[in-house]
Amino acid sequence: MKNFKLLMMVYLLVMTIGAFAQQTSRNNLSKIESDSLLIAYSKTTNIVFPFAIKSVDKGSSDILVQKAKGLENILQIKATQKGFFQTNLTVVTSDGKLYSFVLNYDEDSPQLNFSLNKTKPTGQEIYFSDESINDMDVQEYSKLAFYDKKKLRGEKERQYDIDFILNGIFIRDDVMYYRIKVTNNSKINYDIDQLRFFIRDTKKVKRTASQEIEITPIYILNNVTKIDGEAENTFVFSLPKFTIPLKKYLAIQLMEKNGGRHVELHVKNTKLVQVTVLPKL
Repeated sequence: MKNFKLLMMVYLLVMTIGAFAQQTSRNNLSKIESDSLLIAYSKTTNIVFPFAIKSVDKGSSDILVQKAKGLENILQIKATQKGFFQTNLTVVTSDGKLYSFVLNYDEDSPQLNFSLNKTKPTGQEIYFSDESINDMDVQEYSKLAFYDKKKLRGEKERQYDIDFILNGIFIRDDVMYYRIKVTNNSKINYDIDQLRFFIRDTKKVKRTASQEIEITPIYILNNVTKIDGEAENTFVFSLPKFTIPLKKYLAIQLMEKNGGRHVELHVKNTKLVQVTVLPKL
């Protein structure tokens, strides 16, 4: 009888240890609740985060996101497609916190401006980017890039009688200058909604999140909003210095306001390294 009791005690002890080991081997998952956001095609939604934004991941190309120029903790969002299917947005801030949003389309009553406060409210802070670059120098170098006779070949896209050409990449110090010529060969005026720069993955696995990094210009020379029929304009975009990682490319996107004549250029790192150094002022 004593042996039987001893065996039972050993059995129960082994089972308890096994159950405890199995329990501790599991991951303890805590659910992060998502906030719902209503955004529009013709209006911009602004979110003020309590810390600087470090990473942005969107679930669909039907939305556009960018950090406000010169600011590190304000995110601007709008739709690129009217009536898009529900999608999501993930943001990571410099304090290591993750924010998750479910985005829905609402042209009539979108949510336009709101802030995400710290745990202990101390007043909403604004985080400015490092503005060590001299604005006057950037403007002067933009003019040098505009008039420089050296041209980049092979970066051209033509659709809807619109010629979209990257014909020069220049650099001086920590700023790169992209010279882009847009020619409207049609008789219909082209109203520019946006001309933007993104770094994207070369290959995208079907039904996975689309991660892209937008590069915001520091300054734009000849920044017009309309190109008349049978006319042209040459822009110079001043961008912070960057290179394109492996398996990624630079997308330069031109979109027409209230229209469908959208054109996009894809630039690889092999073209980027053909940069021309501008002479010092």
